Amino acid sequence: MQRSKKRRIDQLLCELGLAENADAAQRMVMAGTVVAGTHRVDKPGTLIDPATPIRLKEQKQFVSRAGDKLRAALDAFPIDVSGRVALDIGASTGGFSDCLLQAGVARVYALDVGKGLLDIRLRRDPRVVTLEGVHARNLSKDLVPDAIDLATADVSFTSLRHVLPPVFKLMKNRGDLILLFKPQFEAPKNKVDTGGVVSDHQLRQDLLASFATWLKRQGLSIRQHIDSPVLGRKSGNVEMLLWVRFD
Repeated sequence: MQRSKKRRIDQLLCELGLAENADAAQRMVMAGTVVAGTHRVDKPGTLIDPATPIRLKEQKQFVSRAGDKLRAALDAFPIDVSGRVALDIGASTGGFSDCLLQAGVARVYALDVGKGLLDIRLRRDPRVVTLEGVHARNLSKDLVPDAIDLATADVSFTSLRHVLPPVFKLMKNRGDLILLFKPQFEAPKNKVDTGGVVSDHQLRQDLLASFATWLKRQGLSIRQHIDSPVLGRKSGNVEMLLWVRFD
């Protein structure tokens, strides 16, 4: 019996109805979500026997797990983000930005001090303004000409107190902020356990209270907060999501 002629995996995905078109098929393959038989396929031109079972791995809702954190906050807090212009501080791969777009924001400024981190899908989205290699302390109306009425922040290796003041100025006493509070970066170094873990529940509460006092001095207050359902990736720290508004 003659064996079936092998075909490109991206073509097979289209024929099987697993991808809308060739471009979508190629993106799926390069994202590592396609499995032929028992092996993952990561090159669109890979030749596969048409008789081989082809399936898709479970796809994540957001480009990074940070999106799951923000989604939990949007579910918990009474905030409607649809139609808003958002500023995402510490965008990195774009988990927060992706979540905001899926929730209906009109535009998001994705800012990160690093370069080349933002997911390609978000880079190509016309609703995303990419601000790479920019520190939050250098924010200005030249960089962000729109009126910002929603800001998010997910930063590491620095305190939120060091990055938020320029954001407050851009917002001009309006809108909401959703902040990922990471106790390991808010605590004095001598209070952080080996591996960057803040294991003391009371210390976490004290750090949050201190941050709330600082916010009050800036004219803002924490309206609600929840523990993040996703622990810190490397440390396993319990992080908190804060809903903050101007007084």
